[in-house]
Amino acid sequence: MTETVSDDTPVAARRSGSTRAGLVSVLGAFVIWGLLPLYLHALGAVPTLQIMAHRILWSCVLVFGWLALRGGLGSVRSALADPPSRRRLTASAALVSINWVVYVWAVNSGHVVEASLGYFINPLLSVALGVVVLQERLDRAQWVAVGLAAAGVAYLSLATGRPPWIALVLAASFAGYGFIRKVVAVESVPGLATETLLLAPLAVGWLLWCEHEGSGAFGHAGAPINLLLLGCGIVTALPLALFAFGARLIPLSSVGLLQYVGPTLQFLIGVLVLHEAFPRARAVGFAMIWSALAIYAADSLWRNRKLLRA
Repeated sequence: MTETVSDDTPVAARRSGSTRAGLVSVLGAFVIWGLLPLYLHALGAVPTLQIMAHRILWSCVLVFGWLALRGGLGSVRSALADPPSRRRLTASAALVSINWVVYVWAVNSGHVVEASLGYFINPLLSVALGVVVLQERLDRAQWVAVGLAAAGVAYLSLATGRPPWIALVLAASFAGYGFIRKVVAVESVPGLATETLLLAPLAVGWLLWCEHEGSGAFGHAGAPINLLLLGCGIVTALPLALFAFGARLIPLSSVGLLQYVGPTLQFLIGVLVLHEAFPRARAVGFAMIWSALAIYAADSLWRNRKLLRA
């Protein structure tokens, strides 16, 4: 008995350590994404498209450097050489660029709360996309969650006099991005490298044009801004790497629950730090969407536990 326990203990310890590392990595990724408004707010004096271009450029440099150190550049060449993968990654690059531009503009225009709503809606929009495109079937709780979220968006549109278009564009672009990345057979980091490589000529061209016109920020706005612009690559690539590492070590249900850490932090920053307005009408609409997410999360946990028991 003593030998059996001593033999099994290291295995159990390794499993526990892997799970703990996975949780910390995924949580770290969502915390970075959740705190991103503070980082972008510090770049408020820089035009949105310049921030976007620097984010693409330095992400590309960083990710390619990482792949070169690990001998992973062949995966990028393979993705570009395969026409279906190249087309899909071109589409995903277009969607993620839309997402980034709208998000940066929203943060620097005082719409962090509405931007956070987009990432609250995103999981439910992904479910709806699965029904429409992949002909997936939903159970009763999932239909209730999707319907309640739709009612919440409709209420916000009526109460505020306009649809929450920032949230809807962010949710739709990211849901579409996630769908494409799900069906393309390329790992996350090589995929990001390919996407940023496809976008890099546009980013470099725009930065050169801004420099020619005398409106370029990099090198002209002081050392803090220069460092923040360079750091755009890290705050883009690091959470993705943490997420890709950690998501393989913990259950999908845990990933699904942790994904709400990001928009929750964004929401709190918008209300408590940046002091954006959160009137009662908006609170009612958010409450309807949060209720939808609670139903969806509870149903996902129940289904996962049922599957494990089976």
